[in-house]
Amino acid sequence: MHPDRLLPADPGTRVIARRLYAQVATLPIISPHGHTDPAWFATNAPFANATELLVVPDHYVFRMLYSQGIDLDALGIRRADGTRAAVDPRVAWRVFAEHYTLLRGTPSALWLNHVFHDVFDLRIRLDGGTADHYYDHITAALQTPGFLPRALFERFNIEVIATTESPLDPLHHHAAIAASGWQGRVVTAYRPDPVVDPEHEQFVGALQQFGALTGEDVLTWDGYLRAHRQRRAFFAAHGATSTDHGHPSAATADLSLAEAQRLFDTVVRGAATPEQAELFRAQVLTEMAAMSLDDGLVMQLHPGCFRNHNRALFERYGRDKGADIPMRTDYVHALKPLLDRYGNDPRLRLIVFTLDETSYSRELAPLAGH
Repeated sequence: MHPDRLLPADPGTRVIARRLYAQVATLPIISPHGHTDPAWFATNAPFANATELLVVPDHYVFRMLYSQGIDLDALGIRRADGTRAAVDPRVAWRVFAEHYTLLRGTPSALWLNHVFHDVFDLRIRLDGGTADHYYDHITAALQTPGFLPRALFERFNIEVIATTESPLDPLHHHAAIAASGWQGRVVTAYRPDPVVDPEHEQFVGALQQFGALTGEDVLTWDGYLRAHRQRRAFFAAHGATSTDHGHPSAATADLSLAEAQRLFDTVVRGAATPEQAELFRAQVLTEMAAMSLDDGLVMQLHPGCFRNHNRALFERYGRDKGADIPMRTDYVHALKPLLDRYGNDPRLRLIVFTLDETSYSRELAPLAGH
């Protein structure tokens, strides 16, 4: 693979890009939002096979195959009820390989080609004819000590990865990592979405668990906020340095105490309209900002995604199966209540992500530069 494959095409600009890249190429990786399973590093068990590592967990890969008529059962994707089709992972890999050309020109192909070439030393193209060769080569490599999760962590020169966990997570895997004596730094991040979003399909049950876990009366506004503070402290004790919020929009609010209590009462009764659900998420985001001033956890906000857009797919396979669609996102008006309340406090640390590319120079850069 050409070493300049990700650099600008213009020769003059490419020279500058090479020089800049050379200055950072050997620096350690710091991943504040890494989609990795902490169980990998807690158990340090070998990855099962090529399909389980590179296809089954990656909805960016199988969403493309789904768009071209490939049934997710044919790839062995886990269903919402926890079952899976009885498909041989080798056969699933063949399906993936036969349709690999669909990924041409996508970030997924850039990434996978890099993995195949630089990590697994494969020098032939992946297609239907080479599928078994790829499967056998990758699967055999995964059973060797050099491809155990912790060995790969060290090989890739990773300084830290932050995973994201529900407030209900006991963080057993992070505790196991800390107790193991291994020096790799894998920390958690507090992602309270299941107990913040009234439109989340598990909200009612999650709220009940939230109360049972913390011993707080989470059906009262004060108790609900105390439960968050308690779990944030628990996460921080397990290495967390940040919170992570996946909201449909960047909306924030600054309600009075009486208004917030009335809204919360409506939410816990299950009577919230979509507008009230949005307002509740907005208010809780501002409450999270207030808590961050006290405990020092950096806020990460991931708005602007219509999640689970394909209802039939969601009902059969559950969340995070590739049907998340970017939306236009307003930041200037949406963040103003939170910033008016806390934006001038030097303790506030807020990282805002966007899927709406038009907002970078128009909104986010001016906001960040103010």
